Order: sequence, then C-alpha cells, then structure tokens
Amino acid sequence: MPVRPTPGVLPRIEPVGAVPDAPPAAVLVLHGGRTTSYESGERKRTTYWRMLPFARSLARGGLAVHMQRYRYRGWNGSARDAARDAGAGVDAVAALHPGVPVVLLGHSMGGRAALAAAGADPVVAVCALAPWVDAADPVDQLAGRTVLIAHGDRDSWTRPAASFDYAVRAKRVTDRVARFDVPGAGHFMLSRAGAWQRLVRRFVLGVAGVQPLDPVIASALAEPTPAGLRAAPPPPRARAIAGEPTG
Repeated sequence: MPVRPTPGVLPRIEPVGAVPDAPPAAVLVLHGGRTTSYESGERKRTTYWRMLPFARSLARGGLAVHMQRYRYRGWNGSARDAARDAGAGVDAVAALHPGVPVVLLGHSMGGRAALAAAGADPVVAVCALAPWVDAADPVDQLAGRTVLIAHGDRDSWTRPAASFDYAVRAKRVTDRVARFDVPGAGHFMLSRAGAWQRLVRRFVLGVAGVQPLDPVIASALAEPTPAGLRAAPPPPRARAIAGEPTG
C-alpha cells in the first residue's frame, strides 16, 4: 500500500474529487505564483482557485487528479523552487498510482514548472497555459512527450512570443508539440474561458486515451513548424458532450 502524503507538510499533493481505484491516467495540476517570494504556499490564493475548475472538469472525466501545493509562493531564481516541488509532486502521484501515465497541467509559473518536470519517467504529456518561460528554459526533458502550449494574444503578464520561441525549440526534441493562440484572451483566462476549458479537457482526455484526441489538436501536433505553433483553439462541438463547456 503506497504511503500517502502527510497533510500540513509542504510540498504535497491534494486529491481533487473522487480518485478512481484504477484510473487510465493521473493529472498533476500546478497553479501560478510569483517571480520571487518565500511566503508559504499553504494559503490557497487566487492562483490556486483559478486552476480548480480545470482540475474538477478532468476529475469528472474519470482521471485521478491532484493539485500541487508548493513550499513557497515564488519560483525564486536559480533555486527553481516550483520546479523542484513539481518533481516531488510527480513522484508522489506515481507512488499513489504505480504504472499509471501522468499528465502535467500548469498555468503561468505552474506552466513553467510543469514543462521543467516533464522528464520524469511517468510523464507522458504536458499542458502549459500562458507559461512563464524564457530562452534559458531547457527543452531536452520533453523528448518523447506530447506537449500543448496555449497563450492568450492579449497577455501582458507573460509573453506569447516567448512561449512561441519555446515551442519552436521543443519541436526539435519531440515532434508532438502544438501551440494555440487564444484570441482576445489575457493572462488570467477569464476572457474566452470556454475556449481554455475545451482545449485543456480535450487534450488531456485525448492523451489519456479516455476519448479520441480532438482533430484540431491532432492536426496541430502533426503540423510542421511554424504552422502547428500558431493554431486556433477548437470550436464547441455541434452536439454537447457532458462535462464540456459550450461557450
């Protein structure tokens, strides 16, 4: 029987919704933070609540979903605290769900942490939303992974151009990289909320094998650079599917 994380100890993971006994995949959700901050990560701030609807949607899709709780609020320069905690989170998820593929989902600093932690053995895919990345962020750990990056074209907190450059570099180590521009959306994913939700849900459930991969996402993954790195999000389905936003 795997040892479960001890409540109150950071870093740790926390389950979202009912965790299946035999899930097809597990998801580790990583919220955003600050460039530099040694404030405790215990408090559930807006960055945490921003990712909870994504986590709940995926849990309703039959996946084992866990939220990462960080030691600190910040990335903290060369310490890369959020990335270190993400690595510990992947280990914790793998201990709870041995042999189950893991998908990483992160926003902003959490997107950067998710991409950084992708080299762990159980990780098969990464979904990074408005990731805070720059030219110094490595990509070699993405080899063999499926990667989706999405960025609002009105984001003024993290740079869409930087995530595009990162995706170009990532495409050199794994041929399964797609990047989506979300028109009219800013950093906090309040505008075009349905588009963000659809993109995440269809990608994660698709790579987890719960449902066929959305054809728009599959096409973007297969396109050569740069076509598949400036894709438009998939539209709502003609017939609604339970759990998926229609707006």
